[in-house]
Amino acid sequence: MTTEECGLFTLSELKTPELESLAARSCELFRDRHAHTLPLSGKIVGILFAKTSTRTRTAFTVGTIRLGGFPIAYGPGDLQTNTGESIQDTGRILGRMLDAVVMRTAGPVDEMRELSRQEGLPVINAMAAEEHPTQGVCDLAAMLMEFGSLRGLSVLYMGEGNNTAAALAYALSRIPLCNVAFATPPGYGVNPAILDNAKKQAAEGGGSVTQVHAMDELPDSVDVVYTTRWQTTGTVKDDPDWREKFRDFYVDERLLQRWPTARLMHDLPAHRGEEVSRAALEGPRSIAWSQAEMKLASAMAILEWAVGDRSQ
Repeated sequence: MTTEECGLFTLSELKTPELESLAARSCELFRDRHAHTLPLSGKIVGILFAKTSTRTRTAFTVGTIRLGGFPIAYGPGDLQTNTGESIQDTGRILGRMLDAVVMRTAGPVDEMRELSRQEGLPVINAMAAEEHPTQGVCDLAAMLMEFGSLRGLSVLYMGEGNNTAAALAYALSRIPLCNVAFATPPGYGVNPAILDNAKKQAAEGGGSVTQVHAMDELPDSVDVVYTTRWQTTGTVKDDPDWREKFRDFYVDERLLQRWPTARLMHDLPAHRGEEVSRAALEGPRSIAWSQAEMKLASAMAILEWAVGDRSQ
């Protein structure tokens, strides 16, 4: 048994070259899904999702197959953890039978680390309570595909400071000269520890990370307006009137007019008429659908990096 963990748990643990390489590789695989030499050939990947998923689960399942591997799907009630078996014992078994696990949970990322360290099983965080790092890789790749370079981009995130926001904070703060502003309702901002980490990292690269809570504090220059649904997967808000606090953060064509060349991104699923208008989401400035398609290419890039032969 090993005490070492491996895989992708948080983007805060990746260096700028690794992130840029993953984004670039995602773009290569987006353009040509056969641009590899089956680096997962003969490998078995567990797809363990305790929460709902359309894009991420499909992307990692299909990505495993396209890279030559074999996926095994586990639902929320399939493992004996559901009847009380410890995550440590589960890791000792899965680590002796599988080559990697892609995992989504409503719990903390520490559960994934514990699963990994039992047998050194590579674990990919496909969303935990704190962060959605595979979404962050996908988003960087979508921006790289659209703009040709990540360096110097200005990004405005609108909505709840959720696990997608955390991934964006970690990801963009590691790209030199990037400026990202989080516009969040009071009481629903990015985790202060994550925000502080991202601010320090961005400053080292000549960029910035800020957070505002009012529409009159939005930045003047924006390349990307990013929104996400207000009700994060697997969460419930205690305040029955929470939607009133979010209403000002609605993204529609009128808001987008403030930045005539900005692109619109959305991690989906979308609630049209709530966080985003139908016209904006389906409009010519929206890259949300190519962003969603990038989920497959970025999943393949992450699997290749974490599980396969990294020289391919």
